[in-house]
Amino acid sequence: MMLAPQPQLSGQVVTIQDGYPGIQQTIRAMRNLVQQYRTNIEIRQVATQAVFLTPQKNDYAEIEAIFNLVQTGIRYCKDIHQVETLSTPTMTLAQRLGDCDDQATLLATLLESIGYPTRFVIAAYNQPGMYEHVYIQVYCHGEWVDLDPTEQQGIGWAPPGAVSIAVEAV
Repeated sequence: MMLAPQPQLSGQVVTIQDGYPGIQQTIRAMRNLVQQYRTNIEIRQVATQAVFLTPQKNDYAEIEAIFNLVQTGIRYCKDIHQVETLSTPTMTLAQRLGDCDDQATLLATLLESIGYPTRFVIAAYNQPGMYEHVYIQVYCHGEWVDLDPTEQQGIGWAPPGAVSIAVEAV
């Protein structure tokens, strides 16, 4: 049996508000992680290694390489029961697992480390305003393109059936 990587874990407990204010607080924390880690040398090295063999100045190929790295290299794993957790991009890489917010944060961080603007998209599926899922959009050739690394779908695919969607203002 193969065991998962076992990096040294650390963290802090933060109280998150209920409802939509808590969702906004989580998205702000995710954006802060992207801004903090997009200049991290480990993150930049992973991103540049991923795009190294793509054609030069081919934005779509670079985005696809980073997307495939996260989609196939990071296993989906739920948070602790009834506890929202958020991992740093380097911890998600080290563990090679995370839920939708961890994967979205890692994907956005990797893309921003090589020059692609991103924004978070949150979606509700059962009740409007009760957001359950997050993925990202990347700005490429004048348009925002959906990227959901937690599903085995390609670039441009967004999870169907949302009853409400909110997009991070950038």
